[in-house]
Amino acid sequence: MSRQESSAASVGICFAVPEPLETVSGGYAYTRQILARTPLSALLLPQGFPDPGVEALAETRRRLAVARGPLLIDGLAYGAFPAALADAVGPRAVVMLHHPLDLEGDVDAVAAAARAKTERRALVPARGVITSSAATARDLVARFGVEADRLAVVEPGVDPAPRSPVSGEPPLLISVGAMIPRKGHDLLVRALALLPETARYRLEIIGPLDRDAEHLARVRGLIAAAGLGDRVALTGPLSDDALAARMAAADIAVLPSRHEGYGMAATEAVARGVPVVAGRGGALADTASSGIVVDPEDTPAFAAALERLVTDPAARQRAADRAWAAAERLPRWEDAAAGVMAALERFLGCAVSSDDD
Repeated sequence: MSRQESSAASVGICFAVPEPLETVSGGYAYTRQILARTPLSALLLPQGFPDPGVEALAETRRRLAVARGPLLIDGLAYGAFPAALADAVGPRAVVMLHHPLDLEGDVDAVAAAARAKTERRALVPARGVITSSAATARDLVARFGVEADRLAVVEPGVDPAPRSPVSGEPPLLISVGAMIPRKGHDLLVRALALLPETARYRLEIIGPLDRDAEHLARVRGLIAAAGLGDRVALTGPLSDDALAARMAAADIAVLPSRHEGYGMAATEAVARGVPVVAGRGGALADTASSGIVVDPEDTPAFAAALERLVTDPAARQRAADRAWAAAERLPRWEDAAAGVMAALERFLGCAVSSDDD
């Protein structure tokens, strides 16, 4: 069942996440699905993470103090907690961490190193960490010193979906993700610029455009310089229903990300039998393993993978068949919800109840 913001009198476990809960991202979509399927209560934290100001941190401390019981805290916030705040809440908290904050890719190397230092220290007192991929779990062990017995991997689920026809002419490519450097849309445009003039396709880049104005301008400049303005559309974010409709209409899904903690757009495509071309950053080598996985920084290799599926309908159909076969093995959201609850009970040593109990 779904829960709204909790109060001091609530029992059970609060899931603390920076507001607004409707934010368009894979991490927030995961959160909404878990809240809809478990007795967890949503506790909204201030905006501003992962780089909160003094006021946001003070308000975060106040809200977490009001929620006196156990906590599940989104890593977007928890990873930015200074040591004093982490020490205060960590002993009663489990962290939901999709990928380390230094890999977000929206800051320079010095700021990324500072984020990593803060997050490494913040994770020390936490009871446990739930992460969405084995790749992120390995990273947390290797770089952050998190003990393996304090980790649980709970992959996102998918809803069953009918098979997409994958028969568009010209084929429709979609790339789902916010317009930020980590998502690699600049790499995608550079690769498309190498395709022959005879390669016919349409590309829709779907996701928020207001996260990084400088990067947006860079991508638009690359599109113009390559003469792709009539083939590439930046659609902005879509509702869940509208996004599902575009995914169903797609012939190829492209995830050129430099890093993904999981890459939910890949499994959403696979669930419909849509072929995937993905970068190998982070977890995508596993998540998109039924598709074509390349180094997105290797522009010729990336272009060759795209050209193969764009220009050869038979190759595209074979890739679609592999995706559809892999769809049967994907976890469902009910599995993810059960996995989160089991991890919470293991780390906290207690059964989880709803605030109606």
